[in-house]
Amino acid sequence: MTLAVESHRTFALEPLSPVLGASITGLDLREPLQADVKHAVYEAFLKYHVLCFRDQHLDEAQQIAFTEQFGTLERHIARNRTGANPLVNIVSNLGPDGKPSGKLSSTRWHTDKSFRPLPSLATMLHALVMPPDGGETCFANMIAAYEALPAADKAALEGVRVVHSWEISRERAGGKATPEEIADAPPMPHPLVRTIPETGRKALFMGEHAAYLEGQPMEAGRARLEQLTAHAIEERFVYRHPWRLGDVLMWDNRCLLHRANANFDAARFPRVLQRTCVRGAAPA
Repeated sequence: MTLAVESHRTFALEPLSPVLGASITGLDLREPLQADVKHAVYEAFLKYHVLCFRDQHLDEAQQIAFTEQFGTLERHIARNRTGANPLVNIVSNLGPDGKPSGKLSSTRWHTDKSFRPLPSLATMLHALVMPPDGGETCFANMIAAYEALPAADKAALEGVRVVHSWEISRERAGGKATPEEIADAPPMPHPLVRTIPETGRKALFMGEHAAYLEGQPMEAGRARLEQLTAHAIEERFVYRHPWRLGDVLMWDNRCLLHRANANFDAARFPRVLQRTCVRGAAPA
């Protein structure tokens, strides 16, 4: 399927798939965006949900400056603070010795910081070192998944709230949250179906951190969340981004699930990316 290239005064945009995503060329993110360019980028963000800015070379300060143009930066939870700056998280499979550890994080479907009172609006992820093949970031379109539900299911989900818990998601992944992390990120209820305010479209809001449905038996609620997740990650809703060095992805956490693809030898090849997040608003 051929997807049309769109042209703006300062950049070109090309859809990456029929599901979601678009690449942008012609911008240097080290430079501040002009007001009309920023507006056009944000409109594309709302339309395509994932933007890929090609051929970028950002250090931490430059990525922070770019991210701040779209809102307030979100601090990372304690275990993800890999350097002195709490606003930058280095996502990598490297061990303490600086060599590939064989372990890859973020392989379960999730949306960033959904356990916060104000979950992330956007994540910026910059490819610094990538394996020769594999290691994609996969995205599931939660607007399309919601819109594909039968009318009876949509009606049943109205008003339902889901509790997001960092502590429970750590337990499910075989880990344990520290007392500091639990105090920093207590259980947080949000609507299971949220509305994107700029477009009025509705999206499922769940993922790895979604622990149970508020006011319902935990096991029954968990089973319902698993059913909805299985529906939402069907191939018809999914895009897998094949990284190029220098890519900066900007994605909408309000209407996407994402995960890292562990389809490469993580004990042999390094995978290193630089992450910043923009704080959002309370889901409604």
